[in-house]
Amino acid sequence: MAPKIELLLPTAADARLRTEVHHVFHDVARLGGAIGYLTPPAKPATDAWLEDALAAVRAGDAAFIVALVDGAVRATGLWRRRAEPVFAHTAEVEKVMAHPAGRGLGLGRLLMTALMDSARRAGIETLALGVRGNNHGAIELYEELGFTVWGRLPNVIEIDNERFDDIRMALSLGHGPDVVLRGSTPGGPGSSPRRPLTP
Repeated sequence: MAPKIELLLPTAADARLRTEVHHVFHDVARLGGAIGYLTPPAKPATDAWLEDALAAVRAGDAAFIVALVDGAVRATGLWRRRAEPVFAHTAEVEKVMAHPAGRGLGLGRLLMTALMDSARRAGIETLALGVRGNNHGAIELYEELGFTVWGRLPNVIEIDNERFDDIRMALSLGHGPDVVLRGSTPGGPGSSPRRPLTP
């Protein structure tokens, strides 16, 4: 029988949620998952991360989504609005991962699609994320969902004596009808002229 998969968007964490999120983070990191930890995090560290994330959710600046498989948390994902006022319509995607026991169920795609929909409803115009250069499966998924690579910092992610690229990706979720897209054209606030060529 196929497992029952549900998505939840919690705004607060009880003891069970904190424990199950910790198990996901810990077990993914233990297998070398590219989620920002050199060693499996202790529970106080994941509890602190979760409380900070849920505080942002309650403030309207984030959405935290968990995937339940037969009632247990097996995957997580978050988008968080950037704090700087000039980036208020931009959000970073963080901590998208599936527990080893939940792999092969399409949870990554399910979570990312839900995160994209949630961010769009919240008025986010651009989603950005970082991914380790050797995480080809994740990069392929993000590309299939419409993300494009906009930058790469070569060999800056340190895992013991190995170095990996930090791949930066982004997805436009659309803009309101009154938004003027200036890109890098001259003019507007903060504009400066090009320097004249010197002979």
